[in-house]
Amino acid sequence: MSYTPLTLNLISGSVSFSFSAEKARELKAAIDELMLSLKAVAAKTNNPSVGKVTPQPPLEYRYTGEVFLEIFCNPNIWPSPFAAKVLLTVRDLNIRLTTEAELTQILEDVHQYLEQVG
Repeated sequence: MSYTPLTLNLISGSVSFSFSAEKARELKAAIDELMLSLKAVAAKTNNPSVGKVTPQPPLEYRYTGEVFLEIFCNPNIWPSPFAAKVLLTVRDLNIRLTTEAELTQILEDVHQYLEQVG
């Protein structure tokens, strides 16, 4: 099966790898859940009268295909979805890349990919 490459723009540079539309939709759904968690944390942090902030579960997305992709983000440490960063790992048998990336940029890249593949 042939996959269209997904390009993720990093803070400095980018990485591209084969990815399927189905897996991109799964990744988008996982990021959408993370965004809701980040918004919940931000709302309670910005409004102390709401009460104690309930810890939100982290995003731990993993994909294994031509490459291994892992995206991790703890929503409890970021003041807003726009400030959030993720730890991104892409590896195969020959190379391993681990770096930080801006959550909003990853979400935009996935949106663009889904528009491209239909």
